[in-house]
Amino acid sequence: MSEIVEIIDTLEGKLQKLFNKIDNLEQTSSQLREELQKATTIIQQQSADMDALKKQYESLKITNSLLGSEENKRDTKLKINSLIREIDYCIAQLSD
Repeated sequence: MSEIVEIIDTLEGKLQKLFNKIDNLEQTSSQLREELQKATTIIQQQSADMDALKKQYESLKITNSLLGSEENKRDTKLKINSLIREIDYCIAQLSD
């Protein structure tokens, strides 16, 4: 009979350890989910910031080309020619 009691005690001890491990794993899982959510939010914010910076960069690039900096002389000429063509088209449409 004492063997059965020892086996039951051993089983109870092992079950208690398993329950403790389960609790610890659930807490860890919860913490990891929170960290993942925070990381996802940060990534989304950084992606939005990066898109905004790309737009600003393109705007600055166009502005520099219109200002006629030495680096962008060709782009400036192309942009001016494009604008002149658009104006000529509008004038032609108005005169018809």
